[in-house]
Amino acid sequence: MTNLKDKKVLITGASAGLGAALALGFAEQRATVGICARRADRLAEVVARLQVLSPDSRAWTVDLNDLDGIAAFAAEVENQFGGVDILINNAGIPKRRDVTRLTAEESEAVMRINYFSPVRLILALLPSIIERQGHVVNISSVAARLGPPIESAYSASKAAITAFSECMAVDLRHTGVGVHIVNPGLFETELFDLPNNETGFHDPKLFLPVEDIVAPVLAMLDSGSIECYVPDWFGNVVTNKFSDPDVFIANSKNYADEVEANRK
Repeated sequence: MTNLKDKKVLITGASAGLGAALALGFAEQRATVGICARRADRLAEVVARLQVLSPDSRAWTVDLNDLDGIAAFAAEVENQFGGVDILINNAGIPKRRDVTRLTAEESEAVMRINYFSPVRLILALLPSIIERQGHVVNISSVAARLGPPIESAYSASKAAITAFSECMAVDLRHTGVGVHIVNPGLFETELFDLPNNETGFHDPKLFLPVEDIVAPVLAMLDSGSIECYVPDWFGNVVTNKFSDPDVFIANSKNYADEVEANRK
């Protein structure tokens, strides 16, 4: 296991869900954890738990939807935190809506949070991360690889950050910086309970507890691998898709038809 004692870890979207689980997991490894999100009250609850394990951990209340404020936020983190060894871009929003009912404004809002925001934060912190030969971990999604129904906006945003990560890994080949892509499947988070999202295509029996994200991420840092799926069997699904995309999309259409038929 990579020694994380006293490493500085910044995790976005960490007031709940996967972000909070990762924060606690890294604190248990004796890393100093910085978390950020919009909800100050929820952040306070999480950081209080972190500080029991890692006393120097701290939180910042920030709205990453404000793209023009990200550079200043990054500077504040570096000033108060003393640099970042591991950046985990976890903040994100869903938009589960059939493309015939999706608006351009909704699609752009998803891209702003799920793609443009982490890219701005990466670029702002990259000189420090390169200097420290650190890591960038981007939380993508199996949706980036599989094109599921009602998730065109979300899938596109996650595909964008995945492609960015792959290219970044090549560009940083001589720097000692590790770049990692995490593709979660279905997890027990509040993202599936948010209003203005369509439902019916996700089986709650397949949802995993958020704590299950921690070990795969730690394993990636230890091995240096660029990509993982959680659960890992999704990797086989992706391999099957790319071996015959026509059959895969045809099966996805049939599945969507079955869901729609059961609604009637």
